[in-house]
Parts: sequence; structure tokens; C-alpha cells
Amino acid sequence: MSSRSLSCLIALAALTAALALTPLARASDAPADSTAVSAPADSSAAPAASAAQPSAAAPADTSAPSAAAKPESKETPAAKPEGKQTSAKKNAKKNKTKAAAAAKGTVKTVETKAAPGTMPVKPEVLPQHVQVQHILIGFAGSVPGKAITRSKEEAKTLAYQILERARKGEDFDELVREYTDDSPPGIYGMAGAGVAPAAGEYSRSGMVPAFGNVGFSISPGNIGIADYDPTASPFGWHIIKRLK
Repeated sequence: MSSRSLSCLIALAALTAALALTPLARASDAPADSTAVSAPADSSAAPAASAAQPSAAAPADTSAPSAAAKPESKETPAAKPEGKQTSAKKNAKKNKTKAAAAAKGTVKTVETKAAPGTMPVKPEVLPQHVQVQHILIGFAGSVPGKAITRSKEEAKTLAYQILERARKGEDFDELVREYTDDSPPGIYGMAGAGVAPAAGEYSRSGMVPAFGNVGFSISPGNIGIADYDPTASPFGWHIIKRLK
């Protein structure tokens, strides 16, 4: 073999060795390049970050409701004044009810002192004829021909005292005889307005207005009073009992 052939073989062997080493070098370089851009490395970091964020945020989220709940719990005592106001209103209503019941009881007590049927009750139908008996309580100068010395105030006080006694059931005839400034027995029959008077009756317009007003506005057995009025009842106070 010539020296030229030997040189060619050596060169060919060197080229072959070089070509064989080149893939190995590239293969050894690939891991370094792949680690720099490897998706798994990025994906592994991302889950770590995403896992950390919820875990770190979770205590903050769970603590936030508890913190928010505390002000609400602090505000709950504010409902107590409302409860107090409600109870106060209930107590006020109870007090009003008690007061109303007490007032009713007072009225009943006053009414029970009166004999049955003596308190004024308006007739269902306006009567055409009535018969009444009255006690006249006058004052100085109110009844012509009567020497009355009591004052107007004394006359009013006496009239209401007699009214109370009469409603309690005292004998009305006896009260007439004892106190009236008219002539006993003080019984008068009256015919209503526009009605012809029967025998022994007076027309309503022929009596002082207050006398007829009371007589026709109460039922038989009731006892009322006509207060003094210079025009409607100029003679004084009339305690009037309707007989029929």
C-alpha cells in the first residue's frame, strides 16, 4: 500500500469519527436547552403558585366573615331598645285599657247609685202628650211673689243635690213638698207642638221652653233637670220627673 492510500484512509477514519461525535454532542446539548424552555418546569411552578394563592387567601377570606360578623353581633344589642319601645307601647296600651275600664267602672258606679229607670232615656217616638211632676228651685227675685233668699249659686247646688236624691229613689212627692218654690204637687200635663191639649193640659208652647224640652225628651219614670236660663228657664232650676 502506498503512502498516499494510507493518508486517505487516515483522513477518512478521522472524518468518520468526527461525524460520529457530532450527534453525541448535539444530544448532550439538548437537555440543557430543554430545561430552559421545558413546559413541565413552568407548569410545575404555576401549580405551586396557584396552590399557594388560595391557601394564603383562604385564611384571609375565612377571617373576613368573622370580622364582619363581629360588628353585626355588636349591632344586635341595638335591637333591645326596639324591644323596650315595643314593651313600653304595650304597657301604654295596657294602661289606657285599664284607664278606660276604670272610667267605665266609675260611670257604672254612678249609674248604680240611681234607682232603675230614673236616668234619662230618650223616647223611641216623640210623645204627643206627657205628664210631669217638677220641683222648682229658685233664687232671690227669680219667682214672683216668693220671698226666696238663697243666691243663684246656692240654688244650683241645692237643685243638683235634690236631683241626686230623687234618682237614688227618695220619694219624689216628699221632695216636692219640702223644697219646691212652686205649688205642690207640681204635676202638669202638656200637649206637644201642634197637638190640641186635652182637658187639664197645657200646650208645650205655653210653658217655659226648658220645661217642655226636658219633659218631652225623657221616658216615663226618668228624672231630668232644666238648668236656669234667663230665656229658656227664667224661674230657676226645674227637677222634672216624667210620670206618663
